[in-house]
Amino acid sequence: MVGAGIVGLNAALELRRMHPTAHILVLERGALPRGASTKNAGFSCFGSISELSSDLSLYGPEALVDLVQRRHQGVALLRSLLGPKAMDYQRHGGHEVFLSQDQSMFEQCRTDLPQINELLTPVFGRPPFYVKNNTFGFKGVLPQYISSPFEGQIDTGAMMSQLLALVRKKGIEVLYGMEVLGYEEAPFGVEVTLADFSFTAGYLLIATNGFGQQLTPEEVLPARAQVLITQPIPGLHIKGVFHLDQGYYYFRNVGQRILLGGGRNLDMAGETTTQFGLSDLIQDRLMHLLHEVILPDQTFDIDQRWSGIMGMGPSKTPIVKHLSKRVFCGLRLGGMGVAIGSKVGQELAQLLNNID
Repeated sequence: MVGAGIVGLNAALELRRMHPTAHILVLERGALPRGASTKNAGFSCFGSISELSSDLSLYGPEALVDLVQRRHQGVALLRSLLGPKAMDYQRHGGHEVFLSQDQSMFEQCRTDLPQINELLTPVFGRPPFYVKNNTFGFKGVLPQYISSPFEGQIDTGAMMSQLLALVRKKGIEVLYGMEVLGYEEAPFGVEVTLADFSFTAGYLLIATNGFGQQLTPEEVLPARAQVLITQPIPGLHIKGVFHLDQGYYYFRNVGQRILLGGGRNLDMAGETTTQFGLSDLIQDRLMHLLHEVILPDQTFDIDQRWSGIMGMGPSKTPIVKHLSKRVFCGLRLGGMGVAIGSKVGQELAQLLNNID
């Protein structure tokens, strides 16, 4: 297995379930998973109403339902594996907030709301979206949101720590600082090449998401996401996960802090990169949103800023496929790794059941 993120570790666990005595090795080139698994915003969500409205127009109802179903199943799988308490899972609901200039977007979403609710009611057991009044004191926004009770949040570090502990408990070896440079399939295995040595494995599974093009021919574009978090803010009353501008901006509470990320739409070309880092353009926009929209008339300090690398493409459907008889990949999570990563990992491992 190449990649020790959410997909890779879940695939390893599914392989162990299917093959109790197999030797399973996970290789990770960083000291920690380097992409988005350890650097995400901790959103357990399935798509804001404006994202789903756009997806409905672009891909049609069947594809929309399939994608949301897989995200919903992924969250359920992660919760069943670790338990809500172990990853501090909280479900305070999710809200799409519309800036004052986004009236037309809000009206389109409200028009699509009945159809989307009808399509997704079988997934959630009841309609997932409703219109809610602005009760959080945001400024420069429309007086109503479109909300869902099914969205939640997790502690990313706790989730990955618990997932790794479970993998090791199952007798799966994980090695860090091991960059796979390439591989070559042979009649009876796959020769995997690293910087200092090579070895032969029976099968190779690649779960590197935004870095997928480095080892596969698949159409996966890296997408850098920039994030910041405030110092604790006494009396903070904001709870839940929030979306702005078709999901290009997102924020939530972390206890008494606000975590805010996004803005890659300001510079799509510059943010289509595997290089970690921050840009003044995007960081200035995030600070503007904090001061003018999310925390108006409040003083706060920034504690940390960081970036992660997601995997995007022309479709939001993840790539889970055979690359050859002995090589498989699970890539392109579309910025929804927390929700869909466990499901993609499971599907990736199950490809081995279909080997001739």
